[in-house]
Amino acid sequence: MRILIIKKRNLHILLLVFIIVLIILLLISFYNRTEETFNPDVYYKGNVDDKVMAFACNVDWGNEHIMPMLDILSQHDIKITFFVTGRWANENPELLKAIYDAGHEIGNHGYNHINYDQLSYEKNKEEILKAGDVIERILGFKPKYFAPPAGAYNDYTIKACKDLNYDIIMWSIDTIDWREDSNKEKIKNRVIQKIHKSAIVLIHPTEETVKALPEIISYVLDKGYKIGKISDVVKN
Repeated sequence: MRILIIKKRNLHILLLVFIIVLIILLLISFYNRTEETFNPDVYYKGNVDDKVMAFACNVDWGNEHIMPMLDILSQHDIKITFFVTGRWANENPELLKAIYDAGHEIGNHGYNHINYDQLSYEKNKEEILKAGDVIERILGFKPKYFAPPAGAYNDYTIKACKDLNYDIIMWSIDTIDWREDSNKEKIKNRVIQKIHKSAIVLIHPTEETVKALPEIISYVLDKGYKIGKISDVVKN
């Protein structure tokens, strides 16, 4: 009987130790995610306390929708930021020039549209540097912002960007316009339901985005907000 009591006591001690270790691991995991989320070199939204929102258009496809998008933005005298992959820029230099000549800001989207959170430091740096070189060859300058494809980055991405003098740009409003079930109304509602100061709105060159853009712009402007580039909401 005494042996059974001792064994039960040991079991309780082991269970307590296991719970304590589990809690510690969860706290460490939460701390690491918090550190990542609020990393000073990663912007999920801007740091300007003003009624201005930045639109970030990630480009690796959708060429046929870019000129219609530029026409809509031009009608409202709005300049946004286009993050382009190096691969896309290399294959579409004239279209990239058209975007830039229209007054829009150009950002780095990596050379290939891959998951950067699965890359080593060397590979992260190579992909980002290669894209920057392509953009510089076409436009004559290197961008200062990097938007990781699919929002996937790791500590190596952060280090590579820091070494290459890039700020990492994420988003605070995701239109999810690339998904097949997205339509004009869904895209519009995903923006207007989350409108806030220094927002970064992620869009892509899709047919439904082009349809939704005029109504999104009208709603945002009617609420007293301005629409601009990443550099309008991110101040170092």
